[in-house]
Amino acid sequence: MPETVIPETVKAAGATPAGASDEASAARAVQQMFDEIAPRYDLLNHTLSMNIDRLWWRRTARLFTHILRRKDARVLDLCAGTGDMSVALRAVGSDARIFALDFSHQMLHHGLEKYRRKNIQAIEADALHLPLGPACMDLVVSAFGFRNLANYEAGLREILRVLKPGGEVGILDFSEPQGLLGPLYGFYFRKVLPRIGTLISGVRGPYAYLPASVQKFPAPQEMVKRMEAVGFTNVSWTPYTFGIAGLYRGTKP
Repeated sequence: MPETVIPETVKAAGATPAGASDEASAARAVQQMFDEIAPRYDLLNHTLSMNIDRLWWRRTARLFTHILRRKDARVLDLCAGTGDMSVALRAVGSDARIFALDFSHQMLHHGLEKYRRKNIQAIEADALHLPLGPACMDLVVSAFGFRNLANYEAGLREILRVLKPGGEVGILDFSEPQGLLGPLYGFYFRKVLPRIGTLISGVRGPYAYLPASVQKFPAPQEMVKRMEAVGFTNVSWTPYTFGIAGLYRGTKP
């Protein structure tokens, strides 16, 4: 896998796992975490979300039916992991050409059977340095992976670069719900979930990092502004399940 080409002195402008002080070390730490939890990643996702994650992927895929059902559609699942978002996209777009990209070798390895069965092309590469030409994708979707990039703005610019004019982006990720649910969910997410995740996976770091990464991720209004600032139009955020997660959408002019 190509190393993340970022000078060691550049402060991380995105995810910052414990011990990371710059973009390069943040990227390496995230890659190592996902390599470590890959063997039980699917089990943990479904267990910790009580299978609501499956509904989120399907709902997201259906919102892009108008693209996915084009026979010549080219679709990128960014930070694809073991491939559940890719599979949901395939269920809607049987003729679309779908690429699943991730920089964790182990995550892709544990999703290979899904990719082969669903005719999805897996690519091991860095989301901040996509091995793709400009204006080559009709749709870029990222489900619960964009938040882990070491530089959010750079990630948005790469997505914009590879999209065709009129192409769309969908970023599905966690958020912090407001109102009465906020404190209850916050307790589960920060206290209970890390313990369950550590118990099942046998690895502590990633599930302590998860709530911290959500807390650092821009709030919906701020994320919308960032997407608009790099050049996306028609930007919106749709909350899922009382705001526990949500979908950011935008179009390349």
